[in-house]
Amino acid sequence: MRKLFMLVGTLLLSACAVGPDYRQPADTAPAGYLRADAPLFSSSTPDPEFWRRFDDPLLTRLVEDALAANNTLHVALARYERAQALLRGSKADRLPTVTGSAEAGYQQLSADQAPGISRRDREGETYAAGVNVLWELDLFGRVRRSIRAQQAEAMAVGADLAALQVVVVADLVAGYFELRGLQEQLRVARANAAIQADSLALVERRLAAGRGTTLDAARARAQLEATLSRLPILEGEIAATTHRLSVLTGREPGALAVELEAARPLPALPATVATGLPAELLRRRPDIVAAERRIAAATARVGIATADLYPRFALTGLLGTQAADPGDLFGRNSETRLLALGVDWTFLQVGQVRARIAAAEADVDASLAQYRQTVLRALEETETAMVRYARAQREHAHLQDAAAAAAEASRLARRRYELGRADFLQVLDAERAQLELQDRLAVSQTRSATLLVALYKALAGGWPERAGTPHLAGRTESL
Repeated sequence: MRKLFMLVGTLLLSACAVGPDYRQPADTAPAGYLRADAPLFSSSTPDPEFWRRFDDPLLTRLVEDALAANNTLHVALARYERAQALLRGSKADRLPTVTGSAEAGYQQLSADQAPGISRRDREGETYAAGVNVLWELDLFGRVRRSIRAQQAEAMAVGADLAALQVVVVADLVAGYFELRGLQEQLRVARANAAIQADSLALVERRLAAGRGTTLDAARARAQLEATLSRLPILEGEIAATTHRLSVLTGREPGALAVELEAARPLPALPATVATGLPAELLRRRPDIVAAERRIAAATARVGIATADLYPRFALTGLLGTQAADPGDLFGRNSETRLLALGVDWTFLQVGQVRARIAAAEADVDASLAQYRQTVLRALEETETAMVRYARAQREHAHLQDAAAAAAEASRLARRRYELGRADFLQVLDAERAQLELQDRLAVSQTRSATLLVALYKALAGGWPERAGTPHLAGRTESL
């Protein structure tokens, strides 16, 4: 027994972890963004709870509802909890496995098995109870590598949850802005329909007084009906957007219809958007965190496969009792003990082991390539979102001037027609241009707002570190 303990102690002192140790990929981010046009963008750290900057309590409440009740997030959270449970299970492999057993049996030997023995003496009962202990001695790091792999995978799944949270928040805020934009388009269409209805009434009065023409009346009616035809389409899009917002917050489609029915203007957009620096982006975006953690998990699995080239030692222990009579089961002389050191060595299957190692190394290469692609995609999304938002702001400024000029032209054309200095066709053209430009202005306002949301999404806005959100910073390989 003493020799066995000395052997086990020697083995434990010589323990090491085989296979490669993980090294985090070096950041390859540029010093700054190519499209960071000043003063529209600044290098300040972006606010993860960006929706609060719009000072809209209803929007803030909807975001909070989505973070708490969105069913897609609940699926991702369940996957994260599953990964955490698997991690706890893998950590338990470091400890001995203890099981208990008990049995009662009856046996009768045949006459050939026990020749010359009477039938009564060839039968008997046995009773046994015991505690079994099995402990794998992690000499070559198989268990440690398994824990590290599961630990990295759990963090990657947590990052997946955070990335999905970014998507859900961005979808909800963008949908809310689209709703307000559609309501503005509806308001513009209704206001222009009212103007066109007044123009039709004016033509009809002039026609009744003998100063107008039926052609002018037909043209005025056609333009009014064309504008009115836009209303049902916009109302349908408003309803559909309301349904989408309801589902994003975990409710049935019509749950928010009454609450969102009242039109509100689109919020004022910030004069300057904080974007931070590219190096900060790579540390902040959860999809990059997930890709980096999966490299760590794949690297640990190379070590798991490499450990199969070395023997696996397991210490087995048994403490129990065995007797032919239940009353003697726990007597002094019924005690049984066993302590053994087992060796399992698959080195004879070296071809299969080498193949598993090669497959694990290929997984590392694939994970590294996926990480690099995720980094490039993050930089691409951010640069693209910045340039699109900047150009949308310029478009919006031009459309504001154009819409104001069109409204003035429409007013002057109508006035000239009332004074008899212009024909009605000029009024129709001016009103048509006014509706088109006011509608384009409303669309432009919506596009600017949603493109700003896309920029915040690219910057990983919508991932506040709060209770219930996996904390992904401070990554470590320690156990």
